Amino acid sequence: MIGIFKKIWDFAGEEQKQIKRSIVMAFLNAVFHMFQIGAIFLTIQALVTGNKDIKTIWYVAALMVVSIIGKVVTSANSQLDQTHAGYFMAANKRIFIGNKMKQIPMGFFNESSLGNITGICTTVLGDVETTAPMVMVSTLGGFITTAVFVAYTFFFDWRMGLIAALGVVCYCFAISAMEKKTRETAPHRQKAQAELVENVLETIQGMEVVKSFNLSRKNGSNKNEKEQKIEKAIKNSRDKNLAMEKVLTPYTILQECILRTFSVILMTASLAFYFNGTMELTYSLMFVVISFIIFEQIQEAGHGVSILRVCGSSVEQANQMDDTPIMDEKGKDITPTSHSIDLKHVDFSYEKRQILKDVNIHIKDKSMTAIIGPSGSGKSTICNLIARFWDVDRGSISIGGVDVKNYTLESLMNQISMVLQDVYLFQDTIENNIRFGNPDASRADVIKAAKKACCHDFIMSLPDDYDTVIGANGFSLSGGEKQRISIARAILKDSPIIIFDEATANVDPENEEQLQKAIEELTKDKTIIMIAHRLKTVRNADQILVVDNGRIVQRGNHKQLIDQEGIYKRFIGARTKAENWSIA
Repeated sequence: MIGIFKKIWDFAGEEQKQIKRSIVMAFLNAVFHMFQIGAIFLTIQALVTGNKDIKTIWYVAALMVVSIIGKVVTSANSQLDQTHAGYFMAANKRIFIGNKMKQIPMGFFNESSLGNITGICTTVLGDVETTAPMVMVSTLGGFITTAVFVAYTFFFDWRMGLIAALGVVCYCFAISAMEKKTRETAPHRQKAQAELVENVLETIQGMEVVKSFNLSRKNGSNKNEKEQKIEKAIKNSRDKNLAMEKVLTPYTILQECILRTFSVILMTASLAFYFNGTMELTYSLMFVVISFIIFEQIQEAGHGVSILRVCGSSVEQANQMDDTPIMDEKGKDITPTSHSIDLKHVDFSYEKRQILKDVNIHIKDKSMTAIIGPSGSGKSTICNLIARFWDVDRGSISIGGVDVKNYTLESLMNQISMVLQDVYLFQDTIENNIRFGNPDASRADVIKAAKKACCHDFIMSLPDDYDTVIGANGFSLSGGEKQRISIARAILKDSPIIIFDEATANVDPENEEQLQKAIEELTKDKTIIMIAHRLKTVRNADQILVVDNGRIVQRGNHKQLIDQEGIYKRFIGARTKAENWSIA
């Protein structure tokens, strides 16, 4: 159990001072609780001796008032400190995970799914923030209060103190046995919870596919694989929670029996000692009262131990990313004087599947390079490696003559803007989604960028124009509208290197000409890389790279490649036919 306390204590970080203060308040709360015992003792003594002195009443009243006020104040402060510690330690961990995710290779997300990370940031850290400090302090507080009670009992009669101490020791052995069982079952329960979150999240995100392919079967139809998977996750979570409760219930009953047994022993001993003349009636009655309340606090502590183990498992799960190596540990803040790009003998694999093989590319500063090739040939991978979303298996990539590994990720991404085919928009205002390209930009700068990206007019038609809140991933906007907002972001960022992954793929034909002008404005005096399929884009490139099966099979400009037999000539022929196609 000490290990669990240490684990949570280390996890608390800056919030340790709040927990310390809460523990001090718990101790003071125990001291103020003793005042009530003192008041009870004075009351019993007065009744036994027949003392009718008014001062006794005032003493009793004073002790009760001080006890009540002290307990209220210490409990309130302890609770506030626990709440502060819980929410802030979880918030700090979420921020840490968010920041670290920016610095780890994208391959990490192949091994640790979005659902798993989401489960950690929601369910797992939710358990930590709502229970860890509270249970930790209440458990410690329970032991502290019980220790004070036992010491108080020793003060009045060592025999009764010995009985009480023996009861506490036996109870602690039962707690230890339960904690060991919890150690075995808690990780399985936590894993089941994370898998449940992962499956629910995946189902919600894929609801459009579920509905469009009529996978939401009714009328007793056979369930599809996805429905079976989520039902299995729900049942597994239920079973693991029930299994944990079944394992712990006998230990809970044992703990209850131990405390009740020793309460009866205390009561019986106090009467026996009175009858054999070794204890005064006042003390005998006092211990009868104490036998009912002496184990209350440690009983609460015992209930908290099993929850602490679950919290410990949650902390372990939340710490999974701590040891994940970041990509810019040795990076420096670099601003290159040139923005030429070089890939030398680059190999890269997704897990065991090789994507790029001995790729060599030189892209001149302030030039345009178009990359074409069949689907799955490695075009997007080349762009992602330049932006260091992954690290190469072999070879090197440099910008301005400096290996990308020598940049911090922040200084590297300051050099690059990416306009991807699959645009992600945040559930926020239109203005904030565009300002994502430059958080310090003014409203006027945002509007200027939006006009260049040809999205100002449709934004102004929205209910709250730039203050309109769009849904998650911009579901309320068309594909073309989302693409133009993405281009506005890149315009606002104004980086010296621009990477386009078929930026005009989802743009309406009537807006394409204006958007091409905006892109030309954006790309002036910049190093441009375009994954392109449109004939106009390819023809204007200074350099065309043809990728097939992870290799550069052709390179040159349009005039050089159009006369060569190969993929490029076939590509141009197919595109020319497509652009000249019309309805007769």
